[in-house]
Amino acid sequence: MKRMKQLIKEYQEIEIPEHIQTVVKDALHQKKKSKLKKLYIGVAVAASLFITSVNTSSTIAYAFTDIPILDKVVDIITFREFKVDEDTYKADYKVPAVTNLESKELENSLNEKYLKESEQLYRSFLADMKELKKNGGGHLGENSGYEIKTDTKQLLSIARYYVNTVGSSSTTMKFDTIDKEKEIFITLPSLFKNENYIEVISKNIQEQMRTQMKEDPELTYWVSGTGEKLVFDPFEKIVKDQNFYINNKGKLVISFDKYEVSPGYMGVVEFIIPTEVIQNELMSNEYIK
Repeated sequence: MKRMKQLIKEYQEIEIPEHIQTVVKDALHQKKKSKLKKLYIGVAVAASLFITSVNTSSTIAYAFTDIPILDKVVDIITFREFKVDEDTYKADYKVPAVTNLESKELENSLNEKYLKESEQLYRSFLADMKELKKNGGGHLGENSGYEIKTDTKQLLSIARYYVNTVGSSSTTMKFDTIDKEKEIFITLPSLFKNENYIEVISKNIQEQMRTQMKEDPELTYWVSGTGEKLVFDPFEKIVKDQNFYINNKGKLVISFDKYEVSPGYMGVVEFIIPTEVIQNELMSNEYIK
């Protein structure tokens, strides 16, 4: 359990490259679309990963599976797949890559982040595997991958997941939402006028939790006001950059990792926030309908 928490902590603490933070900040404040400077960082990153693969005994499989996107404006490919398959040690990390964005700076920054995440997970797994072998052996199992949550003419939302499959398994999610037309990276704070959205959304989620538990006794959330004795601290509010995506209907979806606000059997849980609840907090209805 301690190792699981550490792995989740390490995954969540993987820093977003400075390039992408700059792209987001600049894009959100531009009044007119501008041509962004092209950065050709992909080759260098790929080369470093190739060197890593040559110097390890584990397998790195390369897969390039195209996933069709509406009007072929943007493509998502499985750029790399890191694999370990040795007796009681199993790992499989699938790395997505965004292609065909006009803004190569945004495209390369996203792909650099995805590669960095997977490489860090892979290196950590190899180190843990080596340590276990040195101490007599054991079991390790991890996998990561991605799925397309939203694909409209305007928006693309990519979910990346990391799963620890040994013992009491855990699942950690990360999301990216991109405006394909303006070619900018959308953050949760950028959707709202100020930070009031945190309180408004949190209260709505608490209400949804209580309602769901009342309607279905099989559901359990760690929330106050249900009349049940709480074993864990109740959910109080989302964080400023809480996991989210915008679904195909233009609704804001807030996501929580396994064990974050509910018992493990509930898995990853999501809450669709009614637009009327957050309407007064929104910057506009360009994305949230």
